[in-house]
Amino acid sequence: MARLDESRRFIPVNIAVLTVSDTRSAADDTSGDALVARIAAAGHHVAARAIERDEADAIERILRRWIADPAIDVVITTGGTGITGRDVTPEAFDRVLEKRIEGFGELFRMLSYQKIGTSTMQSRAVGGVAHGTYLFALPGSTGAVKDAWDDILLWQLDNRHRPCNLVELMPRLQEHRRAAG
Repeated sequence: MARLDESRRFIPVNIAVLTVSDTRSAADDTSGDALVARIAAAGHHVAARAIERDEADAIERILRRWIADPAIDVVITTGGTGITGRDVTPEAFDRVLEKRIEGFGELFRMLSYQKIGTSTMQSRAVGGVAHGTYLFALPGSTGAVKDAWDDILLWQLDNRHRPCNLVELMPRLQEHRRAAG
């Protein structure tokens, strides 16, 4: 399935990690820890890391700050993608996204279905682009974070992945801004 073109040089990207939770702290952020470990093991850089409560305004503020930071290429959140009243990460994403990557959520749920069955319908995992920065909202479970990274993001954030990947599109993400200016 996934194929790497080893003749191409690996290009590390700078990734910010946000855990969205009313209950987790740095001491017990297992999903954030799993994501950070995988990012580093893949050769990428963890550019920032934070924990924020399930509050759309607060999530939006940190997303906007990281999107505006030229040292951050990708933002990955974990948590807040369910369907309870406190789960508001997708709503915060809606406030900042310019374009959705519909296939990310679809692919995540397809892969998740193979492991947790119909319970995957409760996930509102989402991906998109804002101001040249990729954003991905993952569920808060450590298993879901591992699945999303290992089966999707690891490959799409590797410029050697064939037939195509998200990294090679990065220079073109703001073409509409250059054309308008």
